[in-house]
Amino acid sequence: MAGDILIYVEHEAGRPKRTALEAASQAARMTAEHGGKVLAVALGAGATSTAGQLGKYGVEELYASDDAVFDDYLSAPHADALSNLLEQTRPTSVLFPDTLDGRDIAARVAARHDCGLVSSVVELTPHNQHLDGVETIFGGNYLTTVEVRNSPFSIFLVRPNAFTPEETPRSATLHTIDYRSDEGVARARKGASTAEEGAPTPLEEASIIVSGGRGVGGPEPFETILKQLADSLGGVVGASRAAVDAGWVAYSHQVGQTGRTVKPQLYMAIGISGAVQHRVGMQTADTIVAINRDPDAPIFALADLGVVGDLFKIVPALTDEIKRRKGA
Repeated sequence: MAGDILIYVEHEAGRPKRTALEAASQAARMTAEHGGKVLAVALGAGATSTAGQLGKYGVEELYASDDAVFDDYLSAPHADALSNLLEQTRPTSVLFPDTLDGRDIAARVAARHDCGLVSSVVELTPHNQHLDGVETIFGGNYLTTVEVRNSPFSIFLVRPNAFTPEETPRSATLHTIDYRSDEGVARARKGASTAEEGAPTPLEEASIIVSGGRGVGGPEPFETILKQLADSLGGVVGASRAAVDAGWVAYSHQVGQTGRTVKPQLYMAIGISGAVQHRVGMQTADTIVAINRDPDAPIFALADLGVVGDLFKIVPALTDEIKRRKGA
């Protein structure tokens, strides 16, 4: 697989999101073993400032533009600039984050270049001088390996937390993109931004998550016993789809196939039965602790530590003990 890998970088005012660091790390591992370089593209205010951080994770060349057009308009300018860049750099593979914006831009680029796109990718494997994508199907129950053939390059939409960020420091060479937009890419302007209700730390970037499900019985425990436990551990609160659908907590807290995919050091599933829809979003956590009064709950098959009992007695007692030890 002696070819370059290009990653699309999502960032916030020059700070690369975790998904970009994950993709860069994996691309660096693949190119170190099989040849090629790690390229990256970042667009919008602060994009050129991402070079230093991306270089720490293996990016060798960064193509960036701070042009306000990428912040003022929807995905058309991004797809246009990226399509032009692909003609110039000709990588063998392009990695996008499997996010709302990533899916939108990747689909547009794939249509323009008539190339293959693989979504929900959790692994990349070298095969016949190119990369194959391993994707999740049927609600995460199965994995399948997809080979892209007869395509100028392959596009992979990588699920958040599929790869582990790992520093492999390099000096990223910055190439400034001179992008000139036309009327065709400026038809849909972004409106006013509204901050999404949720935890201060995005679930995808949290190292400790305390999640509640149908078993907590209502919205109040999320604001009291679950939040208190999360605060005592230095973590954030998550939720199952059942709790979100019931209106007990905002969607930004949802973990699962239709929510966030997380990979924390510690994941606590409290009052969560463990349906496949939820498990696919958290099953790669380093340590899983489950608290449920049903000894036959499917979540126990996945847990490293399972506690059968009343969460309304166990969780407050656990919080008090953590606080006591921290104060000791």
